[in-house]
Amino acid sequence: MALTKLGQAGVSPDRSLETFPIDDRSQEITIDCREFTCRCPVTGQPDWATIRINYRPGSRGVETKSLKLYLETFRDEGIFHEHLATRMRDDLVAALDPAYLKVTVDFNVRGGIALAASSEYDPEETA
Repeated sequence: MALTKLGQAGVSPDRSLETFPIDDRSQEITIDCREFTCRCPVTGQPDWATIRINYRPGSRGVETKSLKLYLETFRDEGIFHEHLATRMRDDLVAALDPAYLKVTVDFNVRGGIALAASSEYDPEETA
């Protein structure tokens, strides 16, 4: 896949994730997004979170500008936190076919409650 977003100004957020080849499959990659926002599906109030993505590549890595634009698509979407972790896991697994992947969504305190949800993909555990 050609990288069409990296280095381009004025690219709009969308759900497509661009990838690039990785030869060293022994790596563990961690990506943090500390300024993630979405909305409560019931009240419409904004929710702020840190998103952490840990993965061991199969043969592809995620290009981070496309990931940033992907994450921005959730800004006005109403979604439960637990559903968000699973949705991101599924989208990243489809794009990367990783050896292992875990998405953690760690939401800021709201109403006195902090919530973190994780969703994991480990094909060796399901084999």
